[in-house]
Amino acid sequence: MLIRLAALWKKECLALARDRHGLAALFIMPTVFILVMSLALADSLSGQRNATLAYATLDLDGTPVSRALDEQLSATELLNRQVSPPSEDDARSQVETGRLAFVLIIPQGFARQIGANQTPTLRFLVDPAIPGMVRNGFRQHVEAIVIRVWLAHVLEHLGQSMMLPELHRVTGRVGAPDIVLESVTHGGSGGAPLALPSAVQQNVPAWLIFSMFFVVIPISAVFIGERQRGTLQRLRAQRVSFGLVLAGKFAPFVLVNQLQAVVMVAIGRWLVPLFGGEALTLPDGAGALAALWLLSLAVSAAAVGWALLIASLARSSEQATVLGGGGNILMGAIGGIMVPRFVMPVTMQPWTRLSPMDWALEGFHHVMLRQGNVMDILPAAFMLACFGLATLIAASLLNHRISRA
Repeated sequence: MLIRLAALWKKECLALARDRHGLAALFIMPTVFILVMSLALADSLSGQRNATLAYATLDLDGTPVSRALDEQLSATELLNRQVSPPSEDDARSQVETGRLAFVLIIPQGFARQIGANQTPTLRFLVDPAIPGMVRNGFRQHVEAIVIRVWLAHVLEHLGQSMMLPELHRVTGRVGAPDIVLESVTHGGSGGAPLALPSAVQQNVPAWLIFSMFFVVIPISAVFIGERQRGTLQRLRAQRVSFGLVLAGKFAPFVLVNQLQAVVMVAIGRWLVPLFGGEALTLPDGAGALAALWLLSLAVSAAAVGWALLIASLARSSEQATVLGGGGNILMGAIGGIMVPRFVMPVTMQPWTRLSPMDWALEGFHHVMLRQGNVMDILPAAFMLACFGLATLIAASLLNHRISRA
């Protein structure tokens, strides 16, 4: 069996070496995409988030004054108000998981501080991935609203009493509230804070994943050519099981995918900076590198399984190109490859979870941005492996049915 498997691997390597167009698609296409997109989006992603940031308020005071602050803040069009969390622990959890960018906590006694003409104290949970400029802008906006609420409260009471000297005494002490900032760290090894990806951190893993899935082109070309020339029928006549045929195709293309990973990372580290872009940085430590390698293998399993399923479904190379290429583009479009998930509308972001490319990209970001280890990427690797196994089983069943027809 091992001799037959080695012969099948040799056959696939020779066929792949002759397919220069397929190899060009696997290496040249992602190289161009990484260079162009990393340079084109460098300024856009350096600003990180867009203006529609998700925030919530946690009103622990529950007074008309605190509600007035919440209502005025919710009237801001540039901020996307979410339902108030039930507790501070839940608020912290939502910021930690990235569902909220800010949580403004209005403590008990806020209205009493306003009424006593004291500087009010507010607490402010913030995602550390938010750029300082955006964070300061939100803070200044809250300060301005607090001052307006403060003045409205003062003028209301002065209007009732009509004591004009009191107006001079109180308004002379109006100032910005004391806002305590608390950055909420994200998961990952050591509790390292999450940072949104730069252009190169987004595009190198994104287009690497996309190019891995494009093994559908050379695999389909080889597979369909063998079917048309009768190679598969001759192997079946020699009692070579189709499972062994799939295994013979699986390992060489997984090796090609690993070579792709090495080349694309090298491009991000050394070629992109030559054109004026930011150099890709990799996490330190053997655990992080092992996690990247394991995730790369899981992506290969999913990509090769998908390619073999498409090759089994298609009757010609043209059909395989349409099915495989179209499917890859669709998975890349909804999976955060072409448009990063964090800049998509909030209503669209859950749909990215339908794409295996999103699982892979999330896994790479766990390691590259959160300093994660093997345990952190196991969910993504497991889902990708299950996807690859499911597609391999479907391809085997489909070919078994065709052979018996």
